[in-house]
Amino acid sequence: MHELLTLDAVSAGYGEAMVLEQVSLSMQEGDSLALLGRNGVGKTSLLVTLMGLTRLHRGSIRWDGADLARVPTYKRSRIGLGWVPQERHMFPSLTVEEHLTVVARPGAWDLRRVYGVFPRLEERRRNMGNELSGGEQQMLAIARALMTNPRLLLLDEPMEGLAPIIVQELVKVVRGLVQDSGLSVIVVEQHARLALSLTKRAIVLDRGRIVHESDSASLLADGDTLDRLVAVA
Repeated sequence: MHELLTLDAVSAGYGEAMVLEQVSLSMQEGDSLALLGRNGVGKTSLLVTLMGLTRLHRGSIRWDGADLARVPTYKRSRIGLGWVPQERHMFPSLTVEEHLTVVARPGAWDLRRVYGVFPRLEERRRNMGNELSGGEQQMLAIARALMTNPRLLLLDEPMEGLAPIIVQELVKVVRGLVQDSGLSVIVVEQHARLALSLTKRAIVLDRGRIVHESDSASLLADGDTLDRLVAVA
């Protein structure tokens, strides 16, 4: 299997403040990873480090065998990193369809396929980004990332603040992406059991360091360890 992403002893943060310390992990093509931990331990910082939005103090990040640190932030989506940030970043001046077409890159994901996964977006295709509900905005944020035809999709708290019925819908979508599309996926999610049910592997961060690494199924089955690591209810 082809190795897509490798972090080797990465320490990174904001300015002089270090958030991630000595983080090492690797992902292969088609792999899926749940990134877990309590609030403020560095989960989002790990994703934004991959997007080039933190300061890399030490260590190396390799993407498809090449040094990712040398790739400017604005080029990272072009080489296959698709990012769905917590804030969603909707543009009030763009319609749903414009959100999708403005970022489109050649590949399997096009308007037809995205609308097949998110029929509600097709219904709302002429609505502006700020006219959508929170759930619709999250669908659009994921769809927009897919339109860049990524090789690795970074999902930062995709279920946060959404109604249970929307969560169920998005769970089906993410599960389909992981199981059927061959896409590599990293999921940051406060609902640890949900994230573990969607992914093959799991990493738990604490104070910027990896404190646990295993396959998702075994951590999901070990409730005591899971509760100790992430303090889930």
